[in-house]
Amino acid sequence: MRPEGPPRPQKRLGQHFLKDRAVVSKMIDLMALDGAEVVVEIGPGLGALTLPLAGRVCRVVAVEKDQRLFHLLGEKLEREGIQNVTLLHHDILKVDLMALTGGEREKIRIVGNLPYNISSPMIEKVILEREEVERAVFMLQLEVAQRLVAKPGNKAYGALTVWVQYHAMARLLFPVPRKAFYPVPKVDSMIVELDFRSPHPERACDVTHFRKVVKAAFAHRRKTILNSMTGAGGGWDKEVLCRAMDLCAVDPGRRAETLDLDEFLCIERALSLTNQACRVI
Repeated sequence: MRPEGPPRPQKRLGQHFLKDRAVVSKMIDLMALDGAEVVVEIGPGLGALTLPLAGRVCRVVAVEKDQRLFHLLGEKLEREGIQNVTLLHHDILKVDLMALTGGEREKIRIVGNLPYNISSPMIEKVILEREEVERAVFMLQLEVAQRLVAKPGNKAYGALTVWVQYHAMARLLFPVPRKAFYPVPKVDSMIVELDFRSPHPERACDVTHFRKVVKAAFAHRRKTILNSMTGAGGGWDKEVLCRAMDLCAVDPGRRAETLDLDEFLCIERALSLTNQACRVI
């Protein structure tokens, strides 16, 4: 009987397997590991990153949704005698990141080749569960990566941009060619680092309220920030919004994509003070 070849990538899961060892090596090198880290790997697939990573850190917790790949990688780890990888069959979007590490609270890193369909939700999840996360290194489609580092006035600049740049220093590390994957995707990729040790120096009164303000501002991109926030269901009337924007010297006729992070923070503080609910976070 002919031995089975590698598993067919699942289109519904957005699977593209990384096969270029040079890319893997460079990605690990740029993580600046010292050997003491606990790394959570999202979607290890066939283990292209998992196996070499295991030789560089204290422990890897690899979370795989695809049951086929979960079993194949488990067999590979057993054959190689690798004992510092904990392989879990879970949907990463539905589990507590910190619970995965067994309560270990030092030097947690997140790494993964993120399919397009979970990129934004996964980035938001890491931010919301960032308490023990030191850094995250993701391989993303180029379009998503550009959104994370975009500047005001750029069409890629949006709510995710502001949310990420508030919580972390976002850096593009290096591009990854399409031919580095099997099957070859239709788009280019980029390695991105989110460093949670270097958040934006100015803080919001209330981080939940700040997120609400930013999402409302971008809810209707073609509208002015005043009309977008008024119609976003945030509970603010135009008079309150105009007063907050006036305090921040922000023209209510501007669009959200033209405001920088400090202007969003100023509006959030002004609205929080109006509600007498300012607690800096």
